[in-house]
Amino acid sequence: MSYISRAIDTAKSRNPNESEFLQVVEEMFESIHVVVESNPLYEESGILERMLEPDRQILFRVSWVDDNGKVQVNRGFRVQFNNSIGPYKGGLRFHPSVNLSIMKSLAFEQVFKNSLTGLPIGGGKGGSDFDPKGKSEGEVMRFCQSFMIELHRYLGHNLDVPAGDIGVGMREIGYLFGQHKRIKNVFEPSVITGKGINYGGSLARKEATGYGLIYYVREMLKDNNESFEGKNVIISGSGNVALYACEKAQQYGAKVIAMCDSSGYIYDKEGIDLETMKRIKERERKRISEYVKDHPKAEYHEGQKGIFNLKCDIALPCATQYDIGIEEATSLKNNGCFAIGEGANMPCTNEATTYLLENSFLIAPAKAANAGGVATSALEMSQNNMGLYWTFPEVNDKLDHIMVNIFNATKKAAADYGFSKNYSAGANIASFLKISEVMLNQGIY
Repeated sequence: MSYISRAIDTAKSRNPNESEFLQVVEEMFESIHVVVESNPLYEESGILERMLEPDRQILFRVSWVDDNGKVQVNRGFRVQFNNSIGPYKGGLRFHPSVNLSIMKSLAFEQVFKNSLTGLPIGGGKGGSDFDPKGKSEGEVMRFCQSFMIELHRYLGHNLDVPAGDIGVGMREIGYLFGQHKRIKNVFEPSVITGKGINYGGSLARKEATGYGLIYYVREMLKDNNESFEGKNVIISGSGNVALYACEKAQQYGAKVIAMCDSSGYIYDKEGIDLETMKRIKERERKRISEYVKDHPKAEYHEGQKGIFNLKCDIALPCATQYDIGIEEATSLKNNGCFAIGEGANMPCTNEATTYLLENSFLIAPAKAANAGGVATSALEMSQNNMGLYWTFPEVNDKLDHIMVNIFNATKKAAADYGFSKNYSAGANIASFLKISEVMLNQGIY
């Protein structure tokens, strides 16, 4: 049995009920087989076993009082996975689906994603099974304050720097930062990123993940003599990543014909009106079905998965993990899609990814393609530490440059190891080589 197979078996025996974590481990390890088996030092040093175990896993109770005076109890998580190249960096997710397996899978993925940025940041992830949807402003604030009472023990600009993720936007970041300031009695702007501009946030941070996705996909298309110009695009999701991926894709001449939220999807054959979508989702925080009130020729359909049945050239899954299974992948192929840009974390199942690659799809993998958000968070940390504010064009130019470098690194790694045009394998190989080298340099720990 190969070293990788034994490492995967060990992960399965130690984490038998963590399907999400095991899936991302298998996806990562199976694509670096040729690298690992060619160097006996990896097995001698136990590098895979060490990569599989987080530095620490923190699980805590979050008690808070709702508007009716009733005590509510949620679980809080922070998985500090690997800080070999810098402080732990990764978002906080507030969503009912949050559990330890999902947190570990996202944190594991974050380690390798962050290494691709070329910036000095390690990987972690956290959050809670708290659902901010339907909660009042006061309830969200009280939850965030209670959450930070415990989380603050594990944070620091040289230790762990969280940001936002699903369910954690600028509002939640503000409450979390304010509570951290109260508890620590110090203004430490670089301890959280995604902040408001007036207290240490970075211009272009809100747009960064969506823009970065499009920059990476742009390079992938260019590498295959294609472009966004005149292409029909579908985007699953309607949060920050989806909205700003839509904005940048439209700027490059694409027609975005569909977007969705957890209730259903909008199909607008004339092209999505982004300003309407921003108003509904960013300011009014309403369901996507509101779109047809302003655009009666558009169609609203219940059920978000139906969006993958539409004819399109490019699909950008920007919602959540495992949006695209084998059924959705088959539908995309049958409806003319040829490229996928993963804006969400792990939006395709392993089975779907294998099927898509076998059918010559171009895939911009999440590990590389959605790294723009965390890269710009690191740029926010730099600005905070230097006491500077860069202009929007300055940050955007740095982001574009980072995403081009990430694409080139993944392309080169894929080619070097015989995976030409398989950018997923390239991202895994490039990030593994960097993390493993640093861990070996730093000795056994």
